[in-house]
Amino acid sequence: MTLNQIHVILATATLIFSLIIGGWSLVRALRRQGIDGNTWGILASGEILYLAQGVVGILQLLGGARPERGIHILYGVVTALTLPAAYALSRGRDDNRAAWTYALLGLFLVGIALRARGTG
Repeated sequence: MTLNQIHVILATATLIFSLIIGGWSLVRALRRQGIDGNTWGILASGEILYLAQGVVGILQLLGGARPERGIHILYGVVTALTLPAAYALSRGRDDNRAAWTYALLGLFLVGIALRARGTG
C-alpha cells in the first residue's frame, strides 16, 4: 500500500470521524448536556486521527509528492489545530456551551475535509 493510498483512506476516516464528532456533540447539546468522558474520548481519538493524516501528508511531501493546490496543506494544518485550539480557548470547559462548540467545530471539520479532497 502506497503513502498516497493511506492518505486517501485516512482522508475518508477523518471525514467520517468529523461527522461523528459533530453529530455526537450536537445530540449532547440538544439534550442540554455537557461534554462527558465519552465525548472527550471521541475528541481525543479524532485528534489522533487528524495528526496521523498530517504525518502521512508530511511524509508524502518529503518524498516529493505535491498537492494539486497549495491550500491543501493549509486545510491539513487547520484540521490538526482546530480541536486543541478550541480546548485551550475554552480552558477545558465541559458544559452545554462546550457541547455546542464541538458540534459546530465537528461540522466545520467536515467542510474542511471536503474542501481538502477537492484540492488534493
